Amino acid sequence: MTLSQSASTIRQSGKFPKVWGKIPPQNKNFTGREELLDRLRSGIMGEITAVVPHALHGFGGVGKTQMAVEYAYRFRSEYDVVWWVPSDQPDLVRSTLAQLAPHLDLPSATTTGAEDAANAVLGALQRGEPYSRWLLIFDNADEPEDINEVIPRGPGHVLITSRNHRWEGVVETVAVDVFTRSESVEFLKKRVRKAIDGEDASRLADELGDLPLALEQAGALQAETGMPVQQYLQLLAERTSQLLGEKKPTDYPVSMTAAWALSVAKLTENLPEAVELLRCCAFFGPEPIPREVFAPVDDDAIRPMIAEVVADPLRLSRAIGSLGRYALVRVDNTSRTIQVHRLIQALLRDELDAGTHKHIRAEVHALLAGAAADNPTDPVTWPRYLELLAHATSAGVAESRSPAVREFAIRLLRYLRASGNYASAQETAKRLVEQWGKDSGVNNVDVLRARSQLGSILRELGEYGDAYELDTATLEAMQREAGADHEETLVLVNGIGADLRAKGEFLMARNHDDDSLRRHEMVFGEGAPRTLQVVNSLALDYALISDYQAARRLHDRAYRAQRVPGMEITRVGMLGSMSGLARAVRLCGDYTEACDLGEDAYSYGMDQLGGEHPWTLRAAKELSVALRRAGEYGRSLEIAADVHTRYVRLFGIDHPDTLAAAISLSNIQRAIGDTDLAFDLASDTMHRYPKVYGGEHPYNHGCVGNLAVMHRVKGDPRAAQELNRKALAGFEAKLGKDHHYYLTVAANLASDLAALGDLEQACELGQETLSQARKVLGDSHPMTLGCAANLSADLRAIGRKDEGSALLEQTMDIYATTLTHEHLDVVAAGEGRHLDFDFDPPPI
Repeated sequence: MTLSQSASTIRQSGKFPKVWGKIPPQNKNFTGREELLDRLRSGIMGEITAVVPHALHGFGGVGKTQMAVEYAYRFRSEYDVVWWVPSDQPDLVRSTLAQLAPHLDLPSATTTGAEDAANAVLGALQRGEPYSRWLLIFDNADEPEDINEVIPRGPGHVLITSRNHRWEGVVETVAVDVFTRSESVEFLKKRVRKAIDGEDASRLADELGDLPLALEQAGALQAETGMPVQQYLQLLAERTSQLLGEKKPTDYPVSMTAAWALSVAKLTENLPEAVELLRCCAFFGPEPIPREVFAPVDDDAIRPMIAEVVADPLRLSRAIGSLGRYALVRVDNTSRTIQVHRLIQALLRDELDAGTHKHIRAEVHALLAGAAADNPTDPVTWPRYLELLAHATSAGVAESRSPAVREFAIRLLRYLRASGNYASAQETAKRLVEQWGKDSGVNNVDVLRARSQLGSILRELGEYGDAYELDTATLEAMQREAGADHEETLVLVNGIGADLRAKGEFLMARNHDDDSLRRHEMVFGEGAPRTLQVVNSLALDYALISDYQAARRLHDRAYRAQRVPGMEITRVGMLGSMSGLARAVRLCGDYTEACDLGEDAYSYGMDQLGGEHPWTLRAAKELSVALRRAGEYGRSLEIAADVHTRYVRLFGIDHPDTLAAAISLSNIQRAIGDTDLAFDLASDTMHRYPKVYGGEHPYNHGCVGNLAVMHRVKGDPRAAQELNRKALAGFEAKLGKDHHYYLTVAANLASDLAALGDLEQACELGQETLSQARKVLGDSHPMTLGCAANLSADLRAIGRKDEGSALLEQTMDIYATTLTHEHLDVVAAGEGRHLDFDFDPPPI
């Protein structure tokens, strides 16, 4: 297509794009706007502004959305992807973008979470992969700052509709005004067909100020009732005089208000229940309302007339059909939704008194709560929850004191958290805590439940300090209000175990979770999903105090319990057990078995959750570590690099999981000889860790120890020694000497001393470390064998050859039963070279 082809000469080919999502139905009565469409198309296709978003802006009711819909249909054959993004509520824009993910060959939001899926979509659009010809339409955006960061800049096109003229300074804009008189006349002739002539149409347009929405209302009323134009004009004049006498409306054109009021008045005469249904719709959001929301609900908040209508499918269909014919709602039978223009919603609300407002709003709350599925963590329910979320915010669900509605609000929180939409979850939780606290008191159980959800969300975001402070205060109040063994109390108890791990209080976490497990077993039973979640948490605790055999037994218990036929499981819970077991087996020193289990876990995650789900990425990182320990460097590097790249893109560079992935990547880079890359990444990560965990967390000392190894490998053993002594002091103060992390750094410090020529001290420290390693890890653990191999080399170097050779022979004999002769650790030990030990932080 050339730029010389105007919008009026384009003919729809009938061919729809490969991806056609959420576009409202085409208006069969669309009229005119050819000059505006020409300007819009020429601007979008111009070479200079090809990547600049375009906006249609103007007052409410002038037809901005209809023009965007027409553009989408008219030029649909020019695109491979056309996607509609309602933008009234900026918090929900990412969720709508996330729904595009599967169409771009990306993991869906049900597997990765809405936030991650939306980020992946934006990245794919900006790269033009797999489609470069795409059109995104952001409808009814308000402030540019609200959505600017989620507007992709790439090879495709972006179209925005907005009433806000500030977009003029941000993007290329096309102003949309009322119809020209000729367009008004043409529209009315289409809408009313043969019942109106040009002169009458012009008179009617003049009275309605050529406002497209008002003309739509007038045309629909005349088409439905057969009312003569003269009678309509007389009634319109009376209605206008009445409105002006009442000094309203202040925010809407009088012509629009009069036309709307006339349609409502006429429909009230014919089908009053339809008008009551319309008033109910006015308190939903402006987004499409699922028809399934209008279903019977056992709640006193439902008005008798509405209760009767929703209980009778025939009456409900008749009411909705009438509203559609009067152009008071837009009916989409394909998606089974109805939609009310925001201007009509505002006019409807304005005519009602405060008491009626309150009553209908409560009715909407009850309808939304009744339409919500029971299990918001099940991905099957997420599309419905996304539809309800848009209306819950507009309807002010947070203001309800109804137990059923508050339960619905908690379910929304759980949905947002499970789907990975942490930003919206955090904002929603804060809103609930504030509003419910004001209405019911800060110690109300509903408030405490919302605070509990907020604590979990903060932990997911890596805001560990805030999560711990909130959780501990909430637990104290929940125990007082609900009891120590109440279900909601135990939810908090389990979360605090993770908070303690995040604080570096590993022994406290173990003791806490040990008690938590007993309480969960008593309340829920040994095989309940919630109990098994605590089993996995306790396994993490044992691993963090270097009791790897206990960790292995607990992860194995959880894994086996979830494999029992008929057992209620979640995919995340199963993957957590599988990956945890693989990690525990590796920490026990069984590298080959850890790789086998890790491959199984990673495959399960890819199949069940998708490649960018947080738990799949954790399983992939653990597999990379196991492969590195087993000496399979090539695949280890491939997975580690991919996981780190995904984490940076999905969560940002300072998220705890991103930092853990960076450590894993730097370790394999060092192992294969990419020392400079490894050093830079390890150094950067070391400086970022204290921002997340605080200065004295053991993970920080582990990072220092990793960087020390890099210094020695780069030829600076003195710098390595200084860092290792610092890390060793930190580990000793926090964990004591009988801990794997302490032994790792101590063994490396012995190598530093040997490299500096201080062999006597190296042997002394090496002997002490070997003795402790045998006690903590066992005689055949790879770490123990590595300490023995390093010590044997140092003993021979200072002339104690018999002692050193005997130790080496003993070590090689054990290596023969644990690792292969080709394993790089075994080769290095046999050649008398020092083995280096590194640190990989497990999840919290």
